[in-house]
Amino acid sequence: MIAVPPGPRAPALFQSLRWLSKPIPMLEDCSRRYGDAFTFRFPAFDPIVLFSHPAAIKAIFTGDGDALRAGEANVVLAPFVGTDSVLLADGDRHRRKRKLMMPPFHGERMQLYGEVMRTITDRVIDEWPLGAPFPVHTETQRITLDVILSAVFGLDEGHTYDELRSRMVEGATVVTAHPLLMLKALQRDLGPFTAWRRVTQLRDQVDAMLFAEFARRRAEEPRDRTDVLSLLLAARDEDGAPMSDQELRDEMVTLLLAGHETTATTLAWVLHHVLAHPAVYDRLRAELAAYDGHDRVPASNELPFLDATIKESQRLMPIIPMVGRRVREPVTIGDHTLPAGVVAAPCMYLTHRRPELWDEPDAFKPERFLGRRPTPYEFFPFGGGNRACLGAAFASFEMKIVLARILSRCELRAVPGYRASVVRRGIAFAPSEGMPVVVERRAA
Repeated sequence: MIAVPPGPRAPALFQSLRWLSKPIPMLEDCSRRYGDAFTFRFPAFDPIVLFSHPAAIKAIFTGDGDALRAGEANVVLAPFVGTDSVLLADGDRHRRKRKLMMPPFHGERMQLYGEVMRTITDRVIDEWPLGAPFPVHTETQRITLDVILSAVFGLDEGHTYDELRSRMVEGATVVTAHPLLMLKALQRDLGPFTAWRRVTQLRDQVDAMLFAEFARRRAEEPRDRTDVLSLLLAARDEDGAPMSDQELRDEMVTLLLAGHETTATTLAWVLHHVLAHPAVYDRLRAELAAYDGHDRVPASNELPFLDATIKESQRLMPIIPMVGRRVREPVTIGDHTLPAGVVAAPCMYLTHRRPELWDEPDAFKPERFLGRRPTPYEFFPFGGGNRACLGAAFASFEMKIVLARILSRCELRAVPGYRASVVRRGIAFAPSEGMPVVVERRAA
């Protein structure tokens, strides 16, 4: 009989409660005790075997996609994104979806989206109070949600924009306040005042708005639109078939959820690390002051220290700590042969802190990314292999633009006495209390 690596011996329910409440201490404790590979067990889930050695990560990311199924490992997300999401697809179905969805997120289109990102960021910054603490994570969520609604959905401000925005904010608030909703056993409608009832109501309302928008777009006269929704409406697979409305709904909800909360949370962590390290803050301000392109979107090779600072924050605090592949047939990864029916999970949080890969792994040192490109098995904040995040280039570009505007226009300081701890927002790890900051001065 094939055995999985050892792991915590506590009952599955207690393991899941600890994972939901104290995930970082759980990861670090297990790494110290069990080493490069260990197994978590949660109720109603397959055993999850976490790996942190780059050789194991490479084996998983380059392994046979029919034997290592990412879509099956993501089934926990189905109630939120829908069963037609690219996140839940495998094999030929995944390849078709990815090919349809890739074009809008690369090439010259980024520059067009960049102008939208700049405009929205400036609009939000203009509303920040001076001299008074406010949660900057809430503000980065405003920015990234508005970017998604404008650049991805192609919505102008108006009724649909406001209604969709309101539903998404409320939905995120409900899931954040009730992290146990990630457990399938608790996804039950037990009455009008229960959290899952409200989640399903919000989901139905969002669906109605999206289907109405799809119908409106299909009926309108052809226009030279560049938003992602318009491009996906026009996309055709190799057989000339378009996406169905249900498929389109699931992909747009996936982009909305994955592209909004994750990017906003990373921005908040970057600002946390920058404000905690005055030398880094000063160097960023100097780089931005010397930058000669304030009236245009920066190219990928510009603002290298800002780019390195974002990567270093992603290294120290990847907001999603691991990705998974469900094993369909026995497979050998490193020193372990895994049986069918378990999930092999590359753990970026632990890999990003391995001392043989990273000098002073717990220290915040953006300069480590200047002139160095780690392998995709040492540094993988967006996942890896053929399942790497579709929107990685979009998110990286957005973070660079947003942070450049914030750090060049605002003189920020941390709130005295504040110490960030990790709190769960759905599947993401966020800074506590919304990461409060103070704007001392703001440029026009």
